[in-house]
Amino acid sequence: MKKRLVCMLLTAAMAASVFVGCGSGGKDDSSGDKQTADKGDANDGDTGSDSESGGDFEGEGKVINIYSWNNEFRERVDAIYPEVEKTSKDGTVTTLKDGTEIHWIVNPNQDGVYQQKLDEALGNQASASDDDKVDIFLAETDYVYKYTDADVDVAMPLTDLGIDPDKDLADQYDFTKVVASDANGVQRASTWQCCPGLLVYRRDIAKEVFGTDDPTEIGEKVKDWDTMKATAKELKDAGYYTFSSYADTFRLYGNSISQPWVENGSTVLKIDQKIMDWVNDSKEWLDAGYLDKKVKGQFNDDWNKAMGSASKVFAFLFPAWGIDFQLKKNWDGEDGVWAVTNAPQDYNWGGSYILACQGTDNPKYIKDIMLSLTGDKDNLLKISKKFLDYTNTRSGMQEAAEDSKTYASDFLGGQNTFEYFAPAAEGVQMAPLSAYDQGCVELIQNAFSDYLQGQIDFDKAKQNFETAIRERYADLTEIQWPE
Repeated sequence: MKKRLVCMLLTAAMAASVFVGCGSGGKDDSSGDKQTADKGDANDGDTGSDSESGGDFEGEGKVINIYSWNNEFRERVDAIYPEVEKTSKDGTVTTLKDGTEIHWIVNPNQDGVYQQKLDEALGNQASASDDDKVDIFLAETDYVYKYTDADVDVAMPLTDLGIDPDKDLADQYDFTKVVASDANGVQRASTWQCCPGLLVYRRDIAKEVFGTDDPTEIGEKVKDWDTMKATAKELKDAGYYTFSSYADTFRLYGNSISQPWVENGSTVLKIDQKIMDWVNDSKEWLDAGYLDKKVKGQFNDDWNKAMGSASKVFAFLFPAWGIDFQLKKNWDGEDGVWAVTNAPQDYNWGGSYILACQGTDNPKYIKDIMLSLTGDKDNLLKISKKFLDYTNTRSGMQEAAEDSKTYASDFLGGQNTFEYFAPAAEGVQMAPLSAYDQGCVELIQNAFSDYLQGQIDFDKAKQNFETAIRERYADLTEIQWPE
């Protein structure tokens, strides 16, 4: 895949000084609420930053092109980056104080459109005019390794920008820095987010079934998978589902794999036993009635409806963005019905990474933006206050966990989610990454969905996965299943 990706991104005419040549061996939509024309309105009056801007951008290009799949990053830049002067009403152009313009190029994640458009732009990087070059692009955890790959070399090492990760990003969670690094341990991305997950549950159902909705007591009833299974039976006997779909638990198992789907430099795909544990446990839970058979997967209409007040689903497994972007927008009842507690195991789901593109003519600005958004604790705390993101500052999140007045969630009835996210983040052990992660994660769930629903047998599901994954990654030479 690596060689195929390099060749896809680059043409034979590209300069070797910019990229490696082909001959080497080597939750989203794009919509969002529109920003007003002046920064003060967008920031609710907060236009400052406690960090010092780089200040001197002489010689920098006057257009900064940023590729993303939604407006999340733009909204946070508008909110806390001190060089912002204003943003256009349609959200496509942010003007900085020295007249430099940030052009926001947004394409939806659905059906791979974002990556297709990004890859086309990266392939034209060497020949593009300065004002058309990609300067910054965003990538999700599931596919960030595709772009941090040292042989592909489309993302600049942070040290080339003048950022020392050990010093300037010392307060970040270690696992986010691992995700942002290439196979040699060179950090090529940074993120303002940390995405540990919790269990988010219905207080009204908890009171009816367990006689309490206290997060500590509910936490004891879901503290591990064996305890969770016994609790699931209680819920089922009372007429409720524990989770909506077998897909809801996948990230917890997927975070626990001991080996990458494909080792670096290999063309052999190895399915980890933890993935098959998910298949087996999901079949058991679905057949036992602990999951709703009508809900097939996630990010569809049935899944969204399972978050409504008429639903019989007790809980979801979500990071902070899941509560804000998914649960909150699909809930049609009063605030205070949902609460958070610990999940059966620590896990991470998601994360948006900022990468500086090789060939940019705005390295000083990129450094300044990246440090302001990912290396300044005060700025990160502002993001947490404004957007309820669990941000990538260990000391800052510990402060937030101890400040229930400032960080209370109205949606969760005044509960401070950071009190639960902070210990969960400390326990996250990220699975080893590969450039094949996104396809494997998506296609293994798709292939076994029909099996879990009783429409095909186990062997047919395996066969369907092998067919689909080979179509996605033609360079794979072997697929190994655990014994």
